Amino acid sequence: MTNYIALLRGINVGGHNIIKMQELRTVLTNMGLEQVRTYIQSGNVLFQSDKNASRLSELIEQEINNAFGFSVTVILRTEKEWEQLIKNCPYPVDSLLEGESVHVACLAEQPKQEAIDHLLQFKSDLDECYIEGKEIYFYFRQSIRDSKLASQLPKIGVPATVRNWKTILKLEAMLKQVIEG
Repeated sequence: MTNYIALLRGINVGGHNIIKMQELRTVLTNMGLEQVRTYIQSGNVLFQSDKNASRLSELIEQEINNAFGFSVTVILRTEKEWEQLIKNCPYPVDSLLEGESVHVACLAEQPKQEAIDHLLQFKSDLDECYIEGKEIYFYFRQSIRDSKLASQLPKIGVPATVRNWKTILKLEAMLKQVIEG
């Protein structure tokens, strides 16, 4: 069995694409996933499965569409990929100053070089990013809401969903609980 983290993009935002976590857990359990757990309402799911990630993403997306009547992008990471995501963070997550934050955009696939080059043009003294494979690490010295860099994320041409560092670490802790049983 492989431990997975599924990140659902764009649910429970602004009153759109509403999914109750209990209902989501039920749908995913009924499709054969094991040890299904959710964290907060923004679509963070941990589970175990013996299926491969690319097929699982498609299956979960289909089941959510069937159950709730709308399409959602599901981005999966294995336990090992999640550990690597945390290790690869180049920013000072343990010593952030007031107002600073680190976020990670998890991508469905690696972006093309021209998309990366476009994004990098928007780095500034206030906003930085580091791209490693299918992750983009953002370091904001002020709010993500006002960031010109963050506003360019939809232009990279691949599905992405963003989580703050607190959520990244909470999902890691939940993963450890599942592993330790």
